[in-house]
Amino acid sequence: MKVSKEFNERRSEIIDVARRLFLTKGYDKCTVNDILDAVGIAKGTFYYYFKSKEEVLDAIIGRVTETVVERAVEAASNPELSPVIKMLNIMLSMRVESQVDDDLMEELHKPQNALMHQKSLSLMVTRVAPILTKVVDDGISQGIFKSDFPMQYMQIFLTSSITLLDDGIFQVKPEEQQMTLRALIALLEKMLGVADDSFWNVAKQYWG
Repeated sequence: MKVSKEFNERRSEIIDVARRLFLTKGYDKCTVNDILDAVGIAKGTFYYYFKSKEEVLDAIIGRVTETVVERAVEAASNPELSPVIKMLNIMLSMRVESQVDDDLMEELHKPQNALMHQKSLSLMVTRVAPILTKVVDDGISQGIFKSDFPMQYMQIFLTSSITLLDDGIFQVKPEEQQMTLRALIALLEKMLGVADDSFWNVAKQYWG
């Protein structure tokens, strides 16, 4: 048990230091040697925990994703909320709001980090889609939603939402992004077989 704890603590330390370096130096300019010097470990020790610098970034992306997943699970688990409110809350939970996370996303948006960015989006869809699907299934059982393809629709919705609302991919004016959000919610309404504006009217009241 002690070995496992020490392993996790040292691995976490490497991730923390690498994250700071990626944000200050830039991922492309940061080297494994920079990480070694900052942590104070030998190269062999680093490769005991990670196979490459890319794997460290994967771990950082995983952390950000897990933060979103935890928020999504919390939003979906509240028994006092309707399926509609749960889904709107999950959409809100996918916004990672801290400045550090914003800086990380700025790094991922750079052309040289395109593959890493793609991996982060893929991981987000993979982890969050099942949570949304569970809410949809609950809504179907309550007679609120109708859908023949809950999981597939949620994957499509998430992929569209994450991509179209990503400032690093589509740099649009706020009013244009608002229209995109409106269109996405309209799409969600059609996917779940509810009346037009069912989600949108709740969203306007709930989000203010």
